[in-house]
Amino acid sequence: QVQLVESGGGLVQAGGSLRLSCTASGSNFGSNVMAWFRQAPGKQRELVASISGGGNTNYADSVKGRSTISRDNAKNTVYLQMNSLKPEDTAVYYCYANKFRAYWGQGTQVTVSS
Repeated sequence: QVQLVESGGGLVQAGGSLRLSCTASGSNFGSNVMAWFRQAPGKQRELVASISGGGNTNYADSVKGRSTISRDNAKNTVYLQMNSLKPEDTAVYYCYANKFRAYWGQGTQVTVSS
């Protein structure tokens, strides 16, 4: 049974930083795309950043230059380092992985106070 477990969310002041982690179990995703999505209240879920098995990255314009996605294939883990956080970054952040089908984590809340 595949599980994605996120951690690292919390409450932070504007301008602060957070590092989200997502560890997969039940399958090895080292060769597969992993990503972070977020969903703010009343809004659709949106892609924040993705990373391919080869390490190619892609970022939403809203976080480009402030966030870095990385992965440790030995730990089956993907990270999202977020800096210079803004109140509009407040959302539930979800880990995503794709291996023949999509897998989602349960989400971790990120709240940025002004």
